[in-house]
Amino acid sequence: MENCIHPTAIIEDGVQLGSGVTIGAYAYIGTDVTLGDGCIIRHHATVEGYVIMGRENQVFPYALIGGKTHDLKFKGGRPGLRIGDNNEFREYVTVHPATDDGAFTCIGNDNHLLAYSHIAHDCILGDHIVMSGQNALAGHVTVSDHAIIAWGCGIHQFCRVGQHAMVGGMSRNVKDIPPYMITEGVPAEVRAVNKVGLERNGFPQEAILRIGRLHRILYRDGLNRSQALDKIRDTPDLANSSEGRIILEFYATTQRGVA
Repeated sequence: MENCIHPTAIIEDGVQLGSGVTIGAYAYIGTDVTLGDGCIIRHHATVEGYVIMGRENQVFPYALIGGKTHDLKFKGGRPGLRIGDNNEFREYVTVHPATDDGAFTCIGNDNHLLAYSHIAHDCILGDHIVMSGQNALAGHVTVSDHAIIAWGCGIHQFCRVGQHAMVGGMSRNVKDIPPYMITEGVPAEVRAVNKVGLERNGFPQEAILRIGRLHRILYRDGLNRSQALDKIRDTPDLANSSEGRIILEFYATTQRGVA
């Protein structure tokens, strides 16, 4: 399939293009960029720096994908940004490469990053994530599959967002956000199970009920954190379930604490 490149677009020497790539008017593609098959870079969008982009991604007007990290520790070299397939970067989205030479910011597949979203250096995003408008991930944030980050959120550096979690709008998130839960507030606290999100993603009712029991033990039974985790470990049907194992592993590996 032939590429479709507007005559006003600037494509620097060294760019590697797959087949069926579309580049709109006044777009800029820097010399160290690779675009996979079927990518669409719309008018006035910029992709620059060391960027490796997979197939069928769309970059909307005025987005900046790549470019130099904001991190003041940047010492030069060739840090990069690696992007999977079928992602949408909407208007004014900014995504930065890593800070250290040879390191990468990584974005998976099938993600939707809405207007004015910002992903800082060294973040790692999984698949099927939705970031609503005007929110920001600080450096080294990890977001797991199927997470939803609502409008106007800030997430502190080195925090993690667990799989199938929902981060409530305009919340300030300074700790890890556990899988399957909804957080809200300033600072953010766990409020409920993300029941609607779990149902939409095909979780069976028995799994949702188990997650509800995990939530109750962790947040509603008046136990401290150690007591709650011990109770989960001592409840075989919870501890041996995939949901229980994921929760226990998440708490065991936290560095910033859990909301």
